[in-house]
Amino acid sequence: MIKIGLDAGHGGADPGAVYGERKEADDVLALGKAIAGKLRSHGIIVGETRTKDISVPLSKRARLSNERAYDYFISIHRNAYLPEMASGVETFIHPKASDKAVSLARTIQESLVEVGFVDRGVKQANFQVLRETKAPAVLVEVGFLDHSDDNRMFDTKRDKIVDAITNAILGQLGKKLKEQDEMKIESAIALLVEVGIIETPEYWETCINRNVPPRSDYVALLLERMANFVQTNLN
Repeated sequence: MIKIGLDAGHGGADPGAVYGERKEADDVLALGKAIAGKLRSHGIIVGETRTKDISVPLSKRARLSNERAYDYFISIHRNAYLPEMASGVETFIHPKASDKAVSLARTIQESLVEVGFVDRGVKQANFQVLRETKAPAVLVEVGFLDHSDDNRMFDTKRDKIVDAITNAILGQLGKKLKEQDEMKIESAIALLVEVGIIETPEYWETCINRNVPPRSDYVALLLERMANFVQTNLN
């Protein structure tokens, strides 16, 4: 199955950009978790460099991506300059980025511009998470934290921003954004794969799509692994 790495920038002792009570680390963590959930509901395996307010060194973010062999790596940030002096979205790739990274960056950028952000374009940068990550990698700056209009859009259009980035990633994978009712089974299978309970997701998807019962030995193995997982996590 496809594996996507999501990197919510900053965190812990590093709040990123700060504007009044607002911190970049908080904004991108909330956004990253929402995107991760949406991708999982489409049967995508998603790894996150952080899921709470902790510090994660840049070198570890890249190393995690390489160890987990992600198909794509997306780092999520918010920009800052001088209060109320700059606005818009921009997406970065490494100067030696692959065609896949370039394509994903352009699609994410275009999708966020359609939400309403000012288009600052796709740019090149030698950021560590882009330089040291083996997977096609992009870094997206979702508006300026120190600009009121961008913050208003970030807050009021949160669902559209999540869908825009999710749809851009899915489009890169040849998939489409689905309605909620279509997501439940794929989400469940993806979660079971992620925690190591299922190793053959295609088999289970085929059974469901063809409305045929799974083999009894597969069911027995599934129940055994689920029981082991529950017992381990209860201890």
